[in-house]
Amino acid sequence: MSSKQSGAPLESESIYRIPPYYYIHVLDQNTNVTKVEVGPKTFIRQDNEKVILGPEKMITIPPRHYCIVENPVLRDKDSQVVLDTNGQIKLAHADQDIRLAQDPFPLYPGEILKQAVSPLRVVTANSAIRLHAILDFESDSGEKRIAGDEWLFEGPGTFIPKKEVEVMETIRATIIQPNQAIRLRARKETRDRDSNLRVAGEEWLVKKIGAYLPGAYEEVVDVVNAYVLTEKKALHLRSTRTFKDDKGVLHKNGEEWLITMADTEAHIPNVYEEVVGVVDITTLNNRQYCVILDPVDKDGKPQLGQKRLVKGEKSFFLLPGEKLEQGIQDVFILGEDEGLILKANEAFVDVDDIEEEVKRRPGDRWMIRGPSEYVPPVEVEVVAHRKAIPLDENEGIYVRDIKTGRVRAVCGQTYMLTQDEELWQKELPPAVEQLLTGGKDPLADRGTRNAVVPEMSSFPAYQQMSTAWDKLQVSEQGSSSSTRRPQPVRQSREFAGCGRDKTKVVTFRVPHNAAVQIYDYKEKTARVVFGPELVMLCPDEQFTQLSLSGGKPKRPNVIKALCLLLGPDFCTDIVTVETSDHARLQLQLSYNWHFDVGDKSPKDAAKLFSVPDFVGDACKAVASRIRGAVAGVQFDDFHKNSAKIIRTSVFGLDENLKIRNKFTFPANNMNITSVDIQSVEPVDQRTRDALQKSVQLAIEITTNSQEATARHEAERLEQEAKGRLERQKITDEAEAERALKELLVLQAQSAAVESTGQAKAEAQSRAEAARIEGETAVQQAKLKAEAAKIEAESALQRLTKTREAELKYQSEQNSLDLSKAKEMAAIEAEKFQNMVSSIGADTLQAISTAGPEMQVKLLQSLGLKSTLITDGSSPINLFSTAQRLIGALEQPNYE
Repeated sequence: MSSKQSGAPLESESIYRIPPYYYIHVLDQNTNVTKVEVGPKTFIRQDNEKVILGPEKMITIPPRHYCIVENPVLRDKDSQVVLDTNGQIKLAHADQDIRLAQDPFPLYPGEILKQAVSPLRVVTANSAIRLHAILDFESDSGEKRIAGDEWLFEGPGTFIPKKEVEVMETIRATIIQPNQAIRLRARKETRDRDSNLRVAGEEWLVKKIGAYLPGAYEEVVDVVNAYVLTEKKALHLRSTRTFKDDKGVLHKNGEEWLITMADTEAHIPNVYEEVVGVVDITTLNNRQYCVILDPVDKDGKPQLGQKRLVKGEKSFFLLPGEKLEQGIQDVFILGEDEGLILKANEAFVDVDDIEEEVKRRPGDRWMIRGPSEYVPPVEVEVVAHRKAIPLDENEGIYVRDIKTGRVRAVCGQTYMLTQDEELWQKELPPAVEQLLTGGKDPLADRGTRNAVVPEMSSFPAYQQMSTAWDKLQVSEQGSSSSTRRPQPVRQSREFAGCGRDKTKVVTFRVPHNAAVQIYDYKEKTARVVFGPELVMLCPDEQFTQLSLSGGKPKRPNVIKALCLLLGPDFCTDIVTVETSDHARLQLQLSYNWHFDVGDKSPKDAAKLFSVPDFVGDACKAVASRIRGAVAGVQFDDFHKNSAKIIRTSVFGLDENLKIRNKFTFPANNMNITSVDIQSVEPVDQRTRDALQKSVQLAIEITTNSQEATARHEAERLEQEAKGRLERQKITDEAEAERALKELLVLQAQSAAVESTGQAKAEAQSRAEAARIEGETAVQQAKLKAEAAKIEAESALQRLTKTREAELKYQSEQNSLDLSKAKEMAAIEAEKFQNMVSSIGADTLQAISTAGPEMQVKLLQSLGLKSTLITDGSSPINLFSTAQRLIGALEQPNYE
């Protein structure tokens, strides 16, 4: 930096004024040696010297700061800079020098400030910095460090950096609270703070409460919290390798154990202990028990495959490897009407109710009854929980002996199934199931034969059955090795179109004056039950189903029924007949019938069901008799005597030629007592049309006579109405005239009021309009004047601003032009002066006078005195020309 750049007066580029605590580097170009000049001084640069740096401020290191200088200079014992033979400063190349607080110093040529002045690192309490030796050295305390060593500088203190030491990281102490520990791992072989030798990769715990600062080769893996144990919680641990715990107990690899509150209140898992989980206490009351699988003995060895029964009241922890077979179970509390079916899975000696020893073999089944409490041993399996089934006199169940297979019905008593019995389901044909559930009466032609069977839940019988079953709660469950204690389960109901419980005895209420036939397939006998009666089927009995004809005309297999109504009843049929004159007629007949059962002996009762479709057979027989009788008479005779002909054909005549009162079928003792002719219609269309015409003619005659009578009555009423209408019209016209008069008077009054009001309103409106117009004009004039004033002021202000801006612009422009002209004139004058000084005054004089003199002489030789000749491109020297012209003018011409 020259003296001009350093702020000194401009004397010469060879003079450098160096302030205090500044320095420069000067290169001697003859010897190529660079030296340092330190201020304060004035340095005069020689011609062979060159300033390559500076003036630069010296480096100042305040207290508790440092800097790093790379390639430092070498110094002798007196701290003087060492020079070589050429006078060049010697450097420690590739070395570093850490300089602390000292006087300001310059950087010699070749020295580099690697790290600027920085504060020293202060290490606080409970922290440290990990240091790494990059060179072998000996510390101030005399300790030797080898490259690669690591150690800690622990606080509180100020770390003085060294060139042989590298700071790796800052380590802070870990606070160990109560019920806590830290898990450490050795990175290399080292000794911990308790002087214990640790190998690389070894882990250990530190449980001492307070701040713990890990060593140089220690790292904190995790902070381990203690598990707080209570009376209801225990800790399940597993060993990950063979080790001895804090109490000196040896645990092998993979071993599991339990720690409870009796061992310690809080447990911190060792590095080789794995926490499997927290185990809750198992508590049994005096009505509970449990079975433990694979129990652990007193030595802590699991007894695989064994079981242990634990009864309440008791609280315990499940040891590792133990588990409950079916959780905590309730003790079986059996009432007087309850029992348990038991099965022995292995041989053992049982004690019965009278405290006698009974030897049980595997597979034995037996039953215990209440009232009692029962806890099954581990050798016993509870097959089923039985409850006594209460049965009324009209109720029953089907019971099957599982040993013999015999099925029987139990009715009218409270019954409990034994260990060798089970409920048996009685299957019925689907049609019978539907009839039992539907509850329809068996009467023919009731209009419900083809109806869809409703939902089972809509029948009262089904609802009663469901309610009874909900109260029953019978449990019947097969043997299963995986089921130790089945709960009471409701028997599954299969409804296949019905809502019947198949294990209950099938009952059917035979209505009054009806009969049901039941067949026993085991005994191969049939019995007939007359109503009113309740039928209860034995296991091998079935109902005899009736399939009767129905509809009009009769079609087979329309009506399905279980019971046969004995009558009296009726049935309706449509029969097509033809008279002797070939008139085809369609008759709708209704027959009354009943069965004659006599004294209801088995022989008479058996006849009732001898004809399966008695309705169809009876209708066919009656229709055959009617068609035969009608075929022998003409249409007119049949039309007049149809009832007599039909009754005679059906019932026949007795010895006195009188019509009998019934028609009997001896096969089943069925009697038809009467025949009702409901309708007679011709089948032939022409006959039907002729009959229709005659009927229409009779109806037309009657209608015409009624129309004439009604017409005369209407004309009379019309005349009376016309008279009343004329009188009313005259009265209305008089009333209208009076109303018109009143209207005219009111209109005149209204017109007068309207004209007066209109004139007044027009005058007021004109006056108001004039006033508003005047006020509007005044206001408009004021606004126009104000607008003109504002516009003028705005224009004046805008013009003023424009003029001021123009004047300011022109003034500034003139100032710029003037300054520019002055500067150009100065430049031209300086240029001209430099040119003149460069060429010289004598030379200019000679150049300026050489041309004109030659021209003058040339002109004189030509005899010209005032002639100017130029080509337009060469400059003209008018100075001498003008002088000569003036001189020529001043001299008189005497020629």
